[in-house]
Amino acid sequence: MSRIGKMPVAIPEGVQVTVENNKVTVKGPKGSLSREFHNDIIIKTEDSNIIVERPSDQKNHRALHGLTRSLINNMIAGVVGGFQKVLVLEGVGYRAALQGKKLTLTVGYSHPVEFEPPEGIEFEVPAPNRIIVKGIDKELVGQIAANIRAVREPEPYKGKGIRYEDEVVRRKEGKTGA
Repeated sequence: MSRIGKMPVAIPEGVQVTVENNKVTVKGPKGSLSREFHNDIIIKTEDSNIIVERPSDQKNHRALHGLTRSLINNMIAGVVGGFQKVLVLEGVGYRAALQGKKLTLTVGYSHPVEFEPPEGIEFEVPAPNRIIVKGIDKELVGQIAANIRAVREPEPYKGKGIRYEDEVVRRKEGKTGA
């Protein structure tokens, strides 16, 4: 039995969850999220908990069991508290700025790189070398942060580039003169 899948997901106060034909909709103080899950997985609400069950011990059912429970838990956590990823710009002249809701990056190219936030995502720039990506959908926050990081990934020789706040960049030694 999946250790994660068999744990019930608690529904906190102020959060409304509806389940119909494996489509789960979660409404909370920060917004609402909706997602359709695989038809084989059984999702039920009992008291103030969501219980996820699988019909058999087949490999694909075991895989979907824990995944479904984690995704529902992330939906509830998102509408209650939200998610955020912090990116740090490392390098001389590398900076970020907000123009309205649009994020503008100056990272050593001949032109500034602009990002328009999709629905449900918000950018914050507390300092010219820090970007905070916020939202209620964990998957979307992570994807947008990864897209921003991909503009100029950290390089191993000088450490320049865009990296996550908690990311450790392994440094390499440069060329040695003969």
